[in-house]
Amino acid sequence: MKPTLLILAAGMGSRYGGLKQIDPMGPSGETILDYSVFDAVRAGFGKVVFVIRPDFEREFRERVMSRFNGRIATDCVFQTLDMLPEGFAVPEGRTKPWGTTHAVLCSRSAVHEPFAMINADDFYGRDSFAVLGRRLASLPVESSEYCMVGFTLENTLSEHGTVARGVCRTDDRGFLTDIRELLQVRRTTGGAEDTGAGGVTRLTGKEPVSMNMWGFTPHVFSQLEESFRVFLTAHGGEPKSECYIPMTVGELVKAGRATCEVLRTTSSWFGATYAEDKPIVQRSIRALVEAGDYPANLWG
Repeated sequence: MKPTLLILAAGMGSRYGGLKQIDPMGPSGETILDYSVFDAVRAGFGKVVFVIRPDFEREFRERVMSRFNGRIATDCVFQTLDMLPEGFAVPEGRTKPWGTTHAVLCSRSAVHEPFAMINADDFYGRDSFAVLGRRLASLPVESSEYCMVGFTLENTLSEHGTVARGVCRTDDRGFLTDIRELLQVRRTTGGAEDTGAGGVTRLTGKEPVSMNMWGFTPHVFSQLEESFRVFLTAHGGEPKSECYIPMTVGELVKAGRATCEVLRTTSSWFGATYAEDKPIVQRSIRALVEAGDYPANLWG
């Protein structure tokens, strides 16, 4: 069974100042997610499912999904605020999305095989997809043996502001034991630090982090729904709280309800959190094209 690639592309792009999902980055107008799909195709994935918002469906289908016709099967699902478990409702004044756990849950009707979950605006690299694809191809549909591709914190920071990162701890076998979702991480002269609501957390910069490149089976959906219900009961009335995949997986691991292997990759990560990151992303892609890793016209 070929794995599916699930791409979270419903973000608001508030720090970037626009829709990163459809902003051209490559030499022939490719978006970052074009490269993810290209790498997934050559890694043996069989389908791509996009999580998007209804308000830009038409533009997304025309400008992005149309590129993949005849190359790989595609589908899209919507993430809207009112897609909640029975018994819950959107509180008055809530406009912020519920987070990545909710985004993955919104894909439940379209994903029936082991799948990789990624962000639309992160560039993960060819080897990352190859490593993750091989692992997913070996998993039974009902397995709770999950995985993630780990990157080094100092290689994932923006020079233009803070970023959110899932900082990981692993055992001597390379399996996740704990993960902390830090929401305001910035580079410092001695490494990095998080200045979130819990105070200042000092980091070396060498910590393995999640860049939301996860490997799951459909078994995870029931677990995510249960965790999301707990989140909504505790925080559903708050206007901005979000339920994040790293937090949810960390809880499953600590409860002994799942395992998560941290996979290593030779690929480098880069992404566009802020508009100022765009030239860096464009230069990084150009260097990969010049090195022969990607064609100058990805779908030509």
